[in-house]
Amino acid sequence: MESESPPMCRYIPRSYSDNSDTSATFSDCNSDCSGEFPSTPLSGGTTSASLHRILLSCASVDSSDELIDSLVAELSSPSNDLESLRRATTELRLLAKHNPENRIRIAHAGAVQPLISFLSHQDPILQENGVTALLNLSLCDENKALIAEAGAIRPLVRALKLGPTTAARENAACALLRLSQLDGLATVIGRAGAIPLLINLLETSGPRGKKDALTTLYSLCNGSRENKLQAVQHGAVRPLLELMADSESGMVDKAAFVLHALVTTSEGRDAAVQEGGIPVLVEMVEAGTQRQKEIATLALLQICEESSTYRTMVAREGAIPPLVALSQSSNAKSKSKTKAEALIELLRQPRSSGRSRGAAE
Repeated sequence: MESESPPMCRYIPRSYSDNSDTSATFSDCNSDCSGEFPSTPLSGGTTSASLHRILLSCASVDSSDELIDSLVAELSSPSNDLESLRRATTELRLLAKHNPENRIRIAHAGAVQPLISFLSHQDPILQENGVTALLNLSLCDENKALIAEAGAIRPLVRALKLGPTTAARENAACALLRLSQLDGLATVIGRAGAIPLLINLLETSGPRGKKDALTTLYSLCNGSRENKLQAVQHGAVRPLLELMADSESGMVDKAAFVLHALVTTSEGRDAAVQEGGIPVLVEMVEAGTQRQKEIATLALLQICEESSTYRTMVAREGAIPPLVALSQSSNAKSKSKTKAEALIELLRQPRSSGRSRGAAE
């Protein structure tokens, strides 16, 4: 099976739940978040007349078929110049953004393959339009398999690395997130090289890029041990802890859930401890929101279960009093209280008990 062209793809709805409800923490990336329309005709080759046509098409589902067919035909026409291609891709990008029915029509009209080809085009506007149009099409679950089977994964990973604009790179991350929701494709996307690029996006981008990177990393790592190990090896733990330690980042919860996915592996646990994660997690149990207390407790429990040395470190950091408070809190879920009590019991065990592991031992 070709890594980016699986013969069959099955959509698996994601609730983002792993021992704790993450549905309020993670949501899918949004569609095109750049300007509603290009500021000038030159920026996308889109005239006021064509914008008027787009608005009419978005307002009326029944008026879009002829327009979509003509636009898709333009994408593959050998006679079209650069400005015509820019205009056609801009219009398709916006039609897919504003009307869910158009997403299905555009994909069924044959737009996916030429849009993928534009991801390696030398023109930066065509690249960004191609990435963003594919993202908007992928918002329809029915289109995900079609896009994956057309061979979009490696070109999207390339766009994540070499996209000419910040928006192109962020939208490539979001498109990969959507495709990762297909059964078996999370590992395929990881093998295509997405994970170190997402970590770089996490470290270097603005707030939107960081959120997109976190959401996509969570989707890729939550169910794939191979991807978790990649993320740890490529240094994901440090930027995750930095976001968790910054209460003003607005991304404490997201980063904590990604870290929790990584510490389900021994390599992730060791990295979390070596990067100074224990004080960060204990502080979250003590002073975080209810959700943050719960996910930090789960992460600490993973870290402590198989290492007496790590248990000693967590206890010395002062974790027991806030854990007792959590276990007695009327606001905590029963499952969270049970996890807190289990961790308290571990921390109170004699230091020599249990099987020790980890770099500190």
